[in-house]
Amino acid sequence: MAANAISTTLLPLLFFARITGLLVAVLVIFWALAFNTSFLPHSATASNEDLIYSVLHPLLMVIGFILISGEAILVHRWLPGSTNLKKSVHLCLQGLALACGIFGIWTKFQGENGIVANFYSLHSWMGLICMSLFCAQWMMGFLSFWHKGEVRRVRIKVLPWHIFVGLYTYGLAVATAETGLLEKLTFLQTKRNLSKRCPESMVVNGLGLGLALLSGVVILAAISPKYQALKTKLVYSSSDTIRLSL
Repeated sequence: MAANAISTTLLPLLFFARITGLLVAVLVIFWALAFNTSFLPHSATASNEDLIYSVLHPLLMVIGFILISGEAILVHRWLPGSTNLKKSVHLCLQGLALACGIFGIWTKFQGENGIVANFYSLHSWMGLICMSLFCAQWMMGFLSFWHKGEVRRVRIKVLPWHIFVGLYTYGLAVATAETGLLEKLTFLQTKRNLSKRCPESMVVNGLGLGLALLSGVVILAAISPKYQALKTKLVYSSSDTIRLSL
C-alpha cells in the first residue's frame, strides 16, 4: 500500500502558529520598550535594577517560556528525521523553556519587596503551579523516554499521560499569562489613571488575544493527525477482493 501523505490541514496550522507567535513576540517586546515606564516599581526608592527585573519578567515568560515550549510541542509535527532526533530537539527546547521560566520567576523575587510580597494573587499561584508541573513533566519525560533500561511497554503506557500533561501545562501557562496581563492592566488603569482606550491598553489587550489564539492553534496542531490516509476503493472480482489506492 502506498505511503500516507502529509495532512493538508497540518501545514497551514504550523504556518499560522509561527505567524501568531511572531506577532505575540513583537507585541510583548514593543510593550516592554515603548511603555517601559509602566513597569516602574511602586516605590519611589526603587532602582534601575528593579525596573530591569520588572521588564525582564514578561519577556522571559512570554517569549522564553510560552513561545519556546509551544515550538517544542510542534517539533514532532514538522521536524524530519529519526524519532531520537525529534526527542532530542523536543527535550532541549523544553529545557530551554524551563530555564527561561525559572529565571522569569526569579526576577520577581529580586524586587524590592522580596518573595513574599509577590505571591498574593491568582496569577502568582497559577504561575507557581504551572512551573512545578512543567518541571515535573520535563523530568518524567527525560526518565521515561531516555532511560536505557526502560521497558518499551512502560513508555507506551506513559506516553498518553505525557502528552496530556504537556498540553495541559501549556494551556495553564497561557492562562497564567492572561491573568498577569489583566492584573497589570487593572493596576495601571486604577492606580496610574491609564485610559482604557489608550495605545498601551490596546497593545496589552492585543497581546492577550494573540496568546489566546496562539494556544488554540498550537494545541490543535499538536492533536491533529500528521498524515492523511489515502482514499481507497474496493474492486470486487469473482475470486477475491483487491484494494486500490487512489
